[in-house]
Amino acid sequence: MAFEIAPLPYAKDALAPAMSAATLELHYEKHHKGYVEKLNKLTRGTAQASLSLEELIRTTKGDVFNNAAQVWNHGFFWRCMRAKGGGKPGRELLAAIEPAFDSFELFRKRFADAAIGEFGSGWAWLELDAGGALRVTSSDDAENPLQRGATPLLTLDVWEHAYYLDYRNERPRYVETFLDQLVNWDFVAENLRAARDAARSEEIRGEGDPEADRRYRESATAFARSPRAASAAREAAESEERGRERR
Repeated sequence: MAFEIAPLPYAKDALAPAMSAATLELHYEKHHKGYVEKLNKLTRGTAQASLSLEELIRTTKGDVFNNAAQVWNHGFFWRCMRAKGGGKPGRELLAAIEPAFDSFELFRKRFADAAIGEFGSGWAWLELDAGGALRVTSSDDAENPLQRGATPLLTLDVWEHAYYLDYRNERPRYVETFLDQLVNWDFVAENLRAARDAARSEEIRGEGDPEADRRYRESATAFARSPRAASAAREAAESEERGRERR
């Protein structure tokens, strides 16, 4: 079975000017699709082709891991953004963030520092760790919180190709714009809600049961792969096509 990626959940010009259509064209069409093409070549005809991306992230190394993780990371990243996003999250998510970081402003600073301070290529994350605590982390290259048993809630791609066309070498301005104008807080809140629901379900997470723990981690990130997300992506792609026809 070949790995596939969903369409973008919005038209390529929907995030402009915070993120241009040219950046999304390059990033999605060349980089994201390039990772899935490489992953399919690497796994074709092997037992790895039948595994989920999450399973590949947890169990492989080298080229297979790098491409599987980058396919997953990018699919998650697109859903972390929306037109007219950013600012402060809704009440439910804010009530989780503020006690974890003392204030939303301190969370924002910690996330921005993680993104700006990541040397070279990588990602900044808001995650729910295995103990149920909210944490801000950064990761090198393709690394992913799923490797540590944590649940990703929000990410920002700080590989240079994610922002160079729009911001040149001004990564701090890119990070601030992401936080001010792009973050899809509804998606983050849904991820947190799903992760906490999964943690409360003894049917999903069993004491000392590796298989149950695997199901828990996969269920906690299911929203990013849900039919609702795929449906929204298809609708956005159709809207973009209709827009091209009108032009």
